[in-house]
Amino acid sequence: MSCCSSEDGVVGSPIVPAMFVFGDSLVDDGNNNFLSSIARANYFPYGIDFDFAVPTGRFSNGKTFVDFLASMMGVASPAPFADPNTVGTRILGGVNYASAAAGILDESGQHYGERFSLSHQVLNFESTLNQLRTLMPASNLTSYLAKSVAVLLFGSNDYINNYLMPSLYPSRSLYTPPQFANLLLNHYARQLIALYSVGLRKFFVAGIGPLGCIPNQRSSRLVPPGRCADSVNQMLGTFNEGLRSLVDQLNQRPGAFYVYGNSYSAAGDILNNPATFGFSVVDKACCGMGGNLGQITCMPYIMPCPNRNQYVFWDAFHPTEAVNAILANRAFFGSPLYAYPINIQNLILK
Repeated sequence: MSCCSSEDGVVGSPIVPAMFVFGDSLVDDGNNNFLSSIARANYFPYGIDFDFAVPTGRFSNGKTFVDFLASMMGVASPAPFADPNTVGTRILGGVNYASAAAGILDESGQHYGERFSLSHQVLNFESTLNQLRTLMPASNLTSYLAKSVAVLLFGSNDYINNYLMPSLYPSRSLYTPPQFANLLLNHYARQLIALYSVGLRKFFVAGIGPLGCIPNQRSSRLVPPGRCADSVNQMLGTFNEGLRSLVDQLNQRPGAFYVYGNSYSAAGDILNNPATFGFSVVDKACCGMGGNLGQITCMPYIMPCPNRNQYVFWDAFHPTEAVNAILANRAFFGSPLYAYPINIQNLILK
């Protein structure tokens, strides 16, 4: 079983039947375009480096993390669930349920309007499952689901758009950081088990990256130039360590293969050694307004920086396409430091 090299990113012959994507704006490929939400990226300059320079709803200048993973798996990027055209044979290669501002908790990000939270995305997957049952016999469906890969990226909004917003959400006064992390992990575990119970067997579950280093947090917490908001980063340790432990527990289930993606270390490497990866700007957004160009995110028709491949951050919250490519390579081909206990390439072979 082989596919593209870590360099080419070209879609080859499929090495998985389908990829199902659950998450937030880091991997939303247009679901929020169809929702009543202010968290949208359906305008220029989003997508300036995407195919035909067209904004699709991806919160990037180009491809997302899962676009690169799809290429490595030899499948097309899964279509957004909320698109009315995502029906029939179009769902066979997988579906993307990710929604900007979504969290593990239903209330996270609610000030942005409509979004599909984690629990809602799992329900949406179950509706896809009902469609799949009409497209193939039950025995084929069991094998198809067992060989497909589910990718999940959650947790950032539970901090940025909940716990770290005490003026809008009470969670900070109700829970210490470790208690809040455990609340998230308990909710997450239930939904991961729900996806297993309906037939999925291969999972890549990403941890949270160093949120204290995104332009939005550097700006709003007034950290000194070149520094990250350490207090924010320190909060994430319990969640990330707990998610890694949860993967160990879930791997005890018959036929289950869960992989923990160490987003914190993978992104941390880039932030700590930017020149090694070809980056020169780590603390400012390529597109935005205010301090670090991170106080107000990329607005319609603002001209972004011309040297986008030298920037770690595209806007106040999201990495550039160049960073997404590195993170996807780490997840697919990386050592257990980045993909534990095995990488996605080996997960597919299971």
